[in-house]
Formats: sequence, structure tokens, C-alpha cells
Amino acid sequence: MSVDMNSQASDSNEEDLGVNSEDDDQGDIADYYDGVAGDMEQQGADSFDPEEYQFTCLTYRESQKVLCDEVNSIAAILKVLPAVAKLVLVHFHWQVSQILDRYKSSSSQLLSEAQVQPSSTCRSVPTPQSLQCGVCLQLVRRDTLLALPCQHSFCKGCWEQHCTVLVKDGMGVGISCMAQDCSLQMPEDFVLPLLPGEELKDKYRRYLFRDYVESHFQLQLCPGADCPIVIQVQEPRARRIQCIRCNEVFCFKCRAMYHAPTDCPTVRRWLTKCADDSETANYISAHTKDCPKCNICIEKNGGCNHMQCSKCKHDFCWMCLGDWKTHGSEYYECSRYKENPDIVNQSQQAQAREALKKYLFYFERWENHNKSLQLEAQTYQRIQEKIQERVMNNLGTWIDWQYMQNAAKLLAKCRYTLQYTYPYAYYMESGPRKKLFEYQQAQLEAEIENLSWKVERADSYESGSEGELNANDRGDLENQMHIAEQRRRTLLKDFHDT
Repeated sequence: MSVDMNSQASDSNEEDLGVNSEDDDQGDIADYYDGVAGDMEQQGADSFDPEEYQFTCLTYRESQKVLCDEVNSIAAILKVLPAVAKLVLVHFHWQVSQILDRYKSSSSQLLSEAQVQPSSTCRSVPTPQSLQCGVCLQLVRRDTLLALPCQHSFCKGCWEQHCTVLVKDGMGVGISCMAQDCSLQMPEDFVLPLLPGEELKDKYRRYLFRDYVESHFQLQLCPGADCPIVIQVQEPRARRIQCIRCNEVFCFKCRAMYHAPTDCPTVRRWLTKCADDSETANYISAHTKDCPKCNICIEKNGGCNHMQCSKCKHDFCWMCLGDWKTHGSEYYECSRYKENPDIVNQSQQAQAREALKKYLFYFERWENHNKSLQLEAQTYQRIQEKIQERVMNNLGTWIDWQYMQNAAKLLAKCRYTLQYTYPYAYYMESGPRKKLFEYQQAQLEAEIENLSWKVERADSYESGSEGELNANDRGDLENQMHIAEQRRRTLLKDFHDT
């Protein structure tokens, strides 16, 4: 990830927007990407990071300049007013090369396609001889009749009411002619003089800016609350963005929570399905299960799926309840859904039951990792408190113990990726590629559980008699961090949507 620190320039309009510029540094596990990648590369991990993405954080004024430069360039080439050039750019998502190609083919067709001038196939509207407005049917003076290039004339009062209502509804770009079946767009220099009062005009300008940025293929508004930052990229992809101002983390393409390796449409379908079927899946949301050996009720109070019964000391997997001693070789079976190959020949009721069974299989694992992330955030806080205690007791410096904090961060990073592998697998078609994906998914899950087991016991790592670190314990934990991150990068490299 590369961030242009010029986006912190002092010419931001944050004060103009009434935004609190005070930093919101929460210092929790949400920043688990920070500093961890560099540590892994120093330990010899694969230097290729499939999540690396170049982007720049722009202030309001910087993003306005980016837009204005493109508008002025296109306006000069097309020989149109800047307000008209903006509508053309919005229609073509600010892809200048595409606009220039269309312009070389046919300039008139380009403008009609962008709905800024009437199509040549449309019947021209003669100059009105009557002084009657076509909306209110009132007789008006000729100088109060206004028209777009389509020559549909209406009185100034009706134009004003039309624009005022639409702007109050939040519309910026997209206000069109009032004539029936006419979709000619109204440029901003036509709309602005019709709006009453500076307050409404300021709202219209903000709506225009929003629409310009949202239509630009290389720009995205930061979804953080009241954040004025605009993200600029060279190549729009479904990659992780973190705003330097509000620290919001999101996917550049859809502005939703980052969701690698699942693509944007798939994760949208998955979240919609989870919301629709939430009542059906409620019964698997409990935190308790019975020990498969002594049947005592056990509550999951940590992120690790390696469970040990407090009564009989039996080690088992929280997800499948299998014996942990043999679970290492069976992880592929635990995370892979076994579909019924003969289900297409069975009744509709049987197919419906199979579809529900498949969904619950993936949803349970999705939800389990989500809860594990929450529980491991508590572990992270405890580790921070333990480090602080050791530093206060002169048992090493903060740097000496920081590897424990980095391990907790990396665990969250890996588990977050693993959580989003389940929507990917749910919608993936059966075949050799899915088998490869499920194998890599199982390998990642196994290493994450090994790392989680070690992290949850990191508090028990004590210093030696002279206050020096236990090299074996630290080396073991850091080696497991390296393995887990390698598994994560391998899966993303092979399956992350490009």
C-alpha cells in the first residue's frame, strides 16, 4: 500500500465542511495491517504481496483540481462549455480516452449519446410562436421563456420549481428537461441561476461534487462518517483502502468492508442471503456446545477452534467436534462441504433441504470466524496490558515484547481473510479449481488455528532469570506467524479477484 502524504496538505476544506479534524486514534486491533507486513518480509516471507495497492488520499480542494483539469481539457477539445463537458465526462465515467475515440468518430453522436444535445434522429422542435408555458399553461412574456438545446420552452417560474424540488431531494447530476420523453440533461450553469438562495445553491454544488466523484472510475469518496477525503487510484480494483484521516478500511470498488478473496457482487449476494436467512440460522449462533467425550456444556471464550474440556481435558475441534489429535490431517474434510452428487435426481423437498444444509455449513464457519475475531480482539487487549505490566516491572522494553502484539495483529489479519473465503467457496462451482481452493483454504485454516493456540498462550511466556526473552518460545511463535502469512498470501495470489 502506498499513500501520498500530500493528502494531508493544509488547504483542505475540512473546516468549510464543518468536520472535526481531530485524529481518532483508537489503537485497537482494527489496525492489524500496520507494521505486520514489514515484519514478515524481514523474516524472509515472500516479498510479493497480492494486496499491495497504490492509492492517494486527496483533500476536497485537491480532488476539485483533479476534476477541473480534466473538465477544462475536454471542454477545449470538444469546443463546449465546461458545464457541458462535465456532463459528457460523467456519462463516460471520466474515461478521457474513450471520449476522444468517440469524438473522432462523430462529435455530434458523442454529444447526443451524453444527452447534452438532441439526437439527429429526433424531430426538431420549432421556435414557439405562442407565449404560453407548456407546464402551467399561463401566458408569459417572451423573455421569461427558457429552453435547453431541445427548444422545449417553459416559463422561468416552472423551471425554478422543477429544479428546486429535485435539488431538495438530493439530486445533482441528472436533472433533465421537463418535456415528456425528453431526457436532455441540464448543465449546472443552467440550473444554478434558477435556485433560490445560497443555501440551496451550496447543497447543489455538494451534490454535484458527490456525483462527479462517484461517476469517476479512478475516484471514490471515503465512506467514513463526515470524512471529506477522496481516494484516487490509477487502476480501479477490489483492493483494500485505508483512509489516512479517519482510518476507515474499505474496498475501493464497492466501498463496503474489505472482503478479499471474494469479489464485490458475490459478497453482496452473500450478505443479502445472510440477512434474509438470519432467523433460520439463529440456532447455530450459540456460544456453547457439549464436549464430545463427557458431554459437559462448554463455552467458547477465545478465538481458537482448538478446544480443551475443562473437566476431562479432551482436545477437540469446535467446528466438527472431531478429536484434535487426528484433526491436523483431517482439516481438509472439516472445512470442505461434501455435496450430494445425486441431489439433482431427488425431490424438490430433498433439494431444498440440501441447499439449506449447504448454506448452514458455510454460514456456521463464516459466523464462527467473525466471533473469533471479536474474542481475539479481547486477547489482543490482554496482551497489551501484559506487555505494559512487564515493561513497568523492568522485564524488558516494549520493543522486546512487541512480537506478541504483532502476532495478535497478524492472527486477526489472517482470520479476516479466512472468514471471507467461505462466501467465495459457497458460490464457487464444483471442479478442479474449487478443490484447489478448498485445499488452500484448509491449509490456511490449520495454520491460523496453530497460531491462535500459540497467541492465546502468549501471556504465559515468561522471561528468563536475567530478564532476557525465551528464544525458543519467541522463535516458535514468529515461525508460525511466517507460515500463516505465507498461506494467506498464496491463497490471495491464486484466487483474489483482479
